[in-house]
Amino acid sequence: MPPKHSHSKRPYIAMVSTHGYVAAQPPLGAADTGGQVVYVLELSRKLAQLGYDVDIWTRRFENQPEIDVVDAHVRVVRVPCGGRDFIPKEYLHQHLMEWCENALRFIRRNRLNYQFVNSHYWDGGIAGQRLAESLGIPHVHTPHSLGLWKKRQMESDYPDESETFEKEFNFEERVHHERLLYSHASLVVATTPLQFDMLVKDYQLPASKVPMIPPGYDDNRFFPVSDASRQLLRRKLGFEGNVVYANGRLATNKGYDLLINGFAVVAKRLPQAVLYLAAGGGAMGKNERKILTGLKRQVRQLKLQRKVKFVGFVPEDKLADYYRAADVFVLSSRYEPFGMTAIEAMACGTPTIITIHGGLYRAVAFGRHALYADPLDPEDLGIMIVKPLRHPGLRSRLSKMGAHKARSLFTWTGIAQQLISLVEQRQTFSVLTDSDWDQPWNDGY
Repeated sequence: MPPKHSHSKRPYIAMVSTHGYVAAQPPLGAADTGGQVVYVLELSRKLAQLGYDVDIWTRRFENQPEIDVVDAHVRVVRVPCGGRDFIPKEYLHQHLMEWCENALRFIRRNRLNYQFVNSHYWDGGIAGQRLAESLGIPHVHTPHSLGLWKKRQMESDYPDESETFEKEFNFEERVHHERLLYSHASLVVATTPLQFDMLVKDYQLPASKVPMIPPGYDDNRFFPVSDASRQLLRRKLGFEGNVVYANGRLATNKGYDLLINGFAVVAKRLPQAVLYLAAGGGAMGKNERKILTGLKRQVRQLKLQRKVKFVGFVPEDKLADYYRAADVFVLSSRYEPFGMTAIEAMACGTPTIITIHGGLYRAVAFGRHALYADPLDPEDLGIMIVKPLRHPGLRSRLSKMGAHKARSLFTWTGIAQQLISLVEQRQTFSVLTDSDWDQPWNDGY
């Protein structure tokens, strides 16, 4: 591939996401490769449709090529640092100065001129800030999650394991770098009201520096289908009974153990209910395998072997059909800044249960667009799952209105337009406010 895109006269954007397996066709579910990678790719594609060329900057390791073409106006540029082995995102920051120097050499050698940098997560933010300062351009940072929030949630859930979490998640170092990064970045984009509140109160940022742009989904892929189509999909996938479905990376914060505890409550009330758990990827690391082993052991202890199905990783091209075929989707995270899987499920017309340990639940009207529950309370979570399975009227309302809510707030095109408006400071742009989330019934329905 030539050093520049085919249409080099278009303005350029540098998208920085340094950890995980970032690729045109990413191995979702692999280590550190999940919703953030989807977010970066989808946002980049929409920015390209708005007239930009986008370079997604990431780390080069193992046997990856330097350039990966996504489409005519989006490519992945991989820069080496820290050797050839995979490095967990919690410790990648130690090698990012090397990454930045190599990236700057590439930029200068190929005479690339970017309008701005949009970085993702704290490791990408460290790299993005260095690039932006060296190039003299704005830096818009999207945290995706916050170290302080994650630390508090983990220590609250597991008070006896705080030392283990510090070693695994490197909280002290992360929060230190987050504070420096947020203070120097041009803008820090919150994706939910909870993030906005914490960035202003705990990280002490001025509210004017923290716009709020929600996460998004591809409305060309995720949409409802007729009941006849749903039944065909159920037969094709082998779904039987009341199907409760969850999917995502195998990570402690996703709360699959909490979902299994909640499902035990469901199974007592609805013997025909079955939990389909699609967690993990094709290439699981040591930590992912450990989590999966623990979940299977938990299922045996609860004597739910016939009720809980581990279906493994669901490819992107089949994901929408799994959502559509399910009777209920559950987001059971201990903390969840995004909730992208819940948005996708709602968009497909699937009644959705959302964790209260995140921001998305504040964007929906309870009983109208979705239901929400505390996954740390098995009874609360279980009973919320049972409600739409028992009451057809509620199930129908959640299906129709949840899909409408997703379309009205969370499409990628609107999110890309908001990002461009932030940088260009257009007069027509208005930041999504906290009241837009806390009064979700003001949607014309």
